[in-house]
Amino acid sequence: MRKILTYLSIALLSLLLQSSAFAADKVTVLLDWFLNPGHAPLFVAENQGFFKEQNLDVNLIGPADSSDPPKLVAAGKADIAIDYEPQFIQQVDQGLPLVRIGALVDHPLNCMAVLKDGPILTIKDLKGKSVGHSTGEMNSVMLETMLHKNGLSIKDVNSINVHYDLSQALLSKKVDAVTGVMRNFEIIQMDLNGHPARTFYPEQNGMPTYEEMIFVVNKNQMNDPRWKRFLIAVKEGQAYLQKHPEEMWQAFAKAHPELNDELNHRAWKASLPYFAKDPAEFNSKQWETFVAFMQKKQMIKKSLPLSTYAKQAE
Repeated sequence: MRKILTYLSIALLSLLLQSSAFAADKVTVLLDWFLNPGHAPLFVAENQGFFKEQNLDVNLIGPADSSDPPKLVAAGKADIAIDYEPQFIQQVDQGLPLVRIGALVDHPLNCMAVLKDGPILTIKDLKGKSVGHSTGEMNSVMLETMLHKNGLSIKDVNSINVHYDLSQALLSKKVDAVTGVMRNFEIIQMDLNGHPARTFYPEQNGMPTYEEMIFVVNKNQMNDPRWKRFLIAVKEGQAYLQKHPEEMWQAFAKAHPELNDELNHRAWKASLPYFAKDPAEFNSKQWETFVAFMQKKQMIKKSLPLSTYAKQAE
């Protein structure tokens, strides 16, 4: 009887150890905003079980305030945050213990827009006109840079801070142009409202390119093995999304019926070219150029070694 009990105890212990070994590692991801087409690879990775295959239990959370996620990760209250490269570089400059581990969107989405049926055909035509921008140093610098590239200065236009009412300011003709609108959302929204826009891209008008949306973690946890598995799953999600965009849209629309409309459907398709093919890849030359640009524009006090900003998954 004693031997039987011993065997049972060993068997039970073995089962408990196996259960513990296979328990999924939890990962909390704070999005930059509510889940939307701009997060499509994350949705697909979850929907198709790619996170599960990497033994991860990922919780995607939309914040109450879009500026909160990096701060919460820096405070150790969440695992991963979606951040924006320009703001992230400033956060590191200010001393937040953050490091980039990968990218979701490795290309700018910001753009300048004018009404397509209006008189503005080129950026040079903005001389003497009003240009609206939203709150934030980056938007002002972007406007100034795009104007300079086209032979104008900020003094040649009437620069107006319209806060976050960009599209409405343009449609109501309070301004002749706006900068800081998203090419994969507001531009589509304007078109659906019967007011198609003409767009000008910052990366084609003097701005060095940058990553729109990146994954950041607390610097003290930069070597956590979960990050490599997380990025593998996101890469698989991105690849599957590109092969099955409509199938995944239908799944997204079913899971989030409040977003099942023409605007979000078109935004889903418009976002496809901008997702990072390999989220773990790090373009050191691009980052070096952009950090130097930010320092030149006095957006940061000094440029730091690239290893301060980024950690590649190993």
